[in-house]
Amino acid sequence: MQKLLGIVLLALLLPFNLVAQEERINWYSFEEVIDKAAEQPKMILVDVYTDWCGWCKKMDKETFTDQNVIDYVNQNFYAVKLNAEDAKSKFEFRGKEYTEEEMARAMRVRSFPNFVIMDAAMENITQLPGYREAEPFVEALAALLENFKQ
Repeated sequence: MQKLLGIVLLALLLPFNLVAQEERINWYSFEEVIDKAAEQPKMILVDVYTDWCGWCKKMDKETFTDQNVIDYVNQNFYAVKLNAEDAKSKFEFRGKEYTEEEMARAMRVRSFPNFVIMDAAMENITQLPGYREAEPFVEALAALLENFKQ
């Protein structure tokens, strides 16, 4: 009887657990994106941030948790987080080893948050500097994609 009760409770609670799981932006490492973009070309959104940046944290908490942003970014981009002050995490890009800090400098990022947009060939297209709320962020990305297709 207790076993049956346990199974019934599990069956009742399982849907609540599934509902409680939030969708998120699929963040990849720089190395993963290099491979993914080669296999299935897509534009790349690089979120260049620092640990001390209040606006970066606000983007993480508010903009990147908005369902429209999550859906749009996941559908149209490979998303990467790059800590502009991380001098330890290393990856290889075009035959050279970079730290995240070195890559941020190579991308000429000077303010945070900053969103570097790259094409599938890993070429920098543009930057979208500064904090953005959800709707303006999606609008800026959509306009950018539209201009890039032309």
